[in-house]
Amino acid sequence: MSSATRPLVIATAFAASLVAGLLIMFWAMGGVSKVAQPAAIGGPFQLTDQNGKAVTDKSLKGKPTLIFFGYTHCPDVCPTSLFEISEVLRALGKDADKVNAVFVSVDPERDTPAVMKDYLGSFDPHLEGLSGDPAETAKVITSYRVYAKKVPTKDGDYTMDHTALIYLMDRDGRFVSPFNLKRTPEEAAADLKRYL
Repeated sequence: MSSATRPLVIATAFAASLVAGLLIMFWAMGGVSKVAQPAAIGGPFQLTDQNGKAVTDKSLKGKPTLIFFGYTHCPDVCPTSLFEISEVLRALGKDADKVNAVFVSVDPERDTPAVMKDYLGSFDPHLEGLSGDPAETAKVITSYRVYAKKVPTKDGDYTMDHTALIYLMDRDGRFVSPFNLKRTPEEAAADLKRYL
């Protein structure tokens, strides 16, 4: 072997052993099925709507769904987000009937169906308010990977810290992406129509 080809042979052998090692490691980790899989968001639940009717994850299938987690005593983020969702539903016109828009309470102590019904009277009538007992609420919060924490206030009351994200689920109940409301209602409605 000439001294000119020796570095090339060494580099080729190194590259081949590196590729072989990576393939073995990739195979040992389970291959493609375990690489870059997104975290599962969503899952089975049973809550109660503002009219006292049971609603499950299966009830929402067949239509794309916007889901927002919050609570009725929220001072700013929740009413703002629900107003923005209402504006998107308005911009959809008749197509608003082909979309689920759901407000899930993270505050089971205060947000009864009657409280939710009164609160949602200020927003688009397509919005459905869901609440449940603490165990069922905790289950849905966990399955949607929502952060929610009770924070006591100085006056003996409490507020809730929570994720302020709008979840877009497809017609089969699978998570698509966070839904962006920081655009015109017409732009958001046009985006949502792609999932009808």
